[in-house]
Amino acid sequence: MNAADYLAWLRDERRASPRTLEAYARDIRDFLAFLTRYHGREADAAVLAALKPADLRAFLSARAADGVGAATRARQLAAVRGWLRFLAKRGGTKPLALGALRGPRLPRPVPRAVSAEHARALGAEVGLVHDTPGAERPEFQAARDMALFTLLYGCGLRIGEALALNLADAPLPGGEAPLRITGKGDKTRIVPVLPAVREAVAAWLAHRPGAAPDAPLFLGARGKRLDAAIAQKSLRNYRRLAGLPEHATPHALRHSFATHLLGGGADLRVIQELLGHASLSTTQRYTAVDAAALLETWRRAHPRAD
Repeated sequence: MNAADYLAWLRDERRASPRTLEAYARDIRDFLAFLTRYHGREADAAVLAALKPADLRAFLSARAADGVGAATRARQLAAVRGWLRFLAKRGGTKPLALGALRGPRLPRPVPRAVSAEHARALGAEVGLVHDTPGAERPEFQAARDMALFTLLYGCGLRIGEALALNLADAPLPGGEAPLRITGKGDKTRIVPVLPAVREAVAAWLAHRPGAAPDAPLFLGARGKRLDAAIAQKSLRNYRRLAGLPEHATPHALRHSFATHLLGGGADLRVIQELLGHASLSTTQRYTAVDAAALLETWRRAHPRAD
């Protein structure tokens, strides 16, 4: 049983994309070529039957020495690991103990924030996407989305945290009570609320039918709790109309909240508490964002930067 059988199985049973199939075929060819060089003989069934985890580690080391990046090496390990498991299950070869084999550590992506100007515009203009033919309830949807995205940016909430709020949680003008948010791991945090957020929520409630305190704060067009996919679609439509970058998503507003606070001089520990991060190392990713913005400003402004 050769690699073609595995790729056919991925295509027919797992519905893998053509690009994935092409990449995995190349990865397995690279692995077999390495084994041929490594053992000084063709990588036949006997070589595969005698494989050890050390052979895969040597393969990954050789690829790293060739300058192959961590993401590609991680994919190659996944391709080879999947193929070997397929051979063990379908071809009768001895299973290889791969549980302890760890792939290359991938760098955590730096959060991508939107500018303060664009973040403010999202809260003020995103409702314009509903002012088009075919919108079911344009004023209702516009007020809801403006309140939701103002809340995300003003309080640094995850989209799921915002949509989990009930009417009893609504921050209203004239009040000073913070929001009590239950985040990941059922960890509760206290988040202060800006006047602009309270005003946007009040404007939304003017369109929101009255209900019991435990009813959802944000409703969909059919009266149920708003689905995150609908909110994401609304922002996607707006960013295309406004010419915003593709990374302008609801979660980018949370990143922007943290990045702009850091840029304004807020303490990293305070930002950690506001975001509900269990570890300070997670929050420290925003220092990379701020440093990148500082470097870009320097490049634009310094006369010797070119």
